[in-house]
Amino acid sequence: MLNIFDQSASKFCNQISRRNFIKVGALGLGGLSLPQVLKAEKQSGKSSSHKSIIMIYLPGGPPHQDMYDLKTDAPAEVRGEFKAISTNVPDIRICEHLPRLARIADQCVFVNSLVGSVGQHASFQCMTGHNSVNQPAGGWPELGSALSHLKGNPRAISPAYVNLSPRMQHTPYNFGKNSFLGMAHTPFNPNGEMKGDMTLNGITLDRLHDRKSLLNSFDQFRRDADSSGVMQGLDSFNEQAFGVLTSGGLVDALDLSKEDPAVRERYGTGTEKKQGDAAPRLNEQFLLARRLVEAGARVVTLSYSFWDWHSRNFKRAKENFPDFDQAMTALIEDLHQRGMAEDTTVIAWGEFGRTPMINKQGGRDHWPRVCNALLAGGGMKTGQVIGTTDRLGGEAKDRPVHFQEVFATLYHNMGIDVQQLTLPDHAGRPQYLVDSGYLPLAEVI
Repeated sequence: MLNIFDQSASKFCNQISRRNFIKVGALGLGGLSLPQVLKAEKQSGKSSSHKSIIMIYLPGGPPHQDMYDLKTDAPAEVRGEFKAISTNVPDIRICEHLPRLARIADQCVFVNSLVGSVGQHASFQCMTGHNSVNQPAGGWPELGSALSHLKGNPRAISPAYVNLSPRMQHTPYNFGKNSFLGMAHTPFNPNGEMKGDMTLNGITLDRLHDRKSLLNSFDQFRRDADSSGVMQGLDSFNEQAFGVLTSGGLVDALDLSKEDPAVRERYGTGTEKKQGDAAPRLNEQFLLARRLVEAGARVVTLSYSFWDWHSRNFKRAKENFPDFDQAMTALIEDLHQRGMAEDTTVIAWGEFGRTPMINKQGGRDHWPRVCNALLAGGGMKTGQVIGTTDRLGGEAKDRPVHFQEVFATLYHNMGIDVQQLTLPDHAGRPQYLVDSGYLPLAEVI
């Protein structure tokens, strides 16, 4: 597995450990499964396109009523201390600590009535669109795995699925595991904060171009794999896969030092702060996501900061919001300036919202009954708010939007008809990507 190791971790309120990591493409069982994708593409004759998705996962559940849905007329113990400011779209107002997003609200879609959360501290629902209970044989695939299978172009210099979402123990999340789509579509992963050693079966990044060492590494894998019956040798597709890894293109995409310094400054650096219950806010992950999409990735997901604020909600928001505001705005603007916005869908969301009532510790607790999402790009009709909540921000009032409607929209933006397409699970049963009755958001297409 291609790893950038990181020993840092933070915990959710229920003591679930969290790691920040990147996963790039499709390495599995200690060896390269990219050849399987190459072979499948050749057999299917799939054509390529440039459609892609960047998903920003906000682990822990961000406070929806302090971001895009401020309740200025609610009692003080609900509305909190933040003010709403105008945006460049009439009638859209968001938090005063998100001024950059306010200036590009015409390029955003604010979904304020997101429902259907299962209320678990896990990225499973944000990554798959489904509940982890009663999964089909083999398990639900993540969005990136499904699109790797359906839209992957292994001849791109970047693998199809790049995953920066958090790894959580003791939670129903598919991290690095095989869904019913198989190991060929599990993520390819550099682990950590993009600053540790990158290794490929023991080969460091500075030796990645040494083909002799690379081939020796795979020879060892072949012997190990063959003895277990997992794979029978290496063939011409492996040679093509080696070309992807050793071409220098993937390494260049991951090397932010090659980016224009002015662009890096626009994204900001965030913070690597890890002490206490703080978590890194690595703004350059947003920039890395854009670079990987340019290199051919279909899906890039990243985790950003830590949002489980049962205490000091407003102090933490003042620390987190400005960095998120800068990185998110820079990404959206960058995509537009590079002509990528039409083909690249961006989404930022967490697993649930927060309670309307502020608790005695100045925090907000878990609230799965309503939350929010921010969408941009993808050829969507932007500059709008979808849905409203009640006066206290505790219930969806007008136009509830289900998680699966968002997934239907993401798939639609990739050219996939969720009402028609099915994929077979391990029992051979056809499975739709979203449940029956959930359609793409009519407001944006």
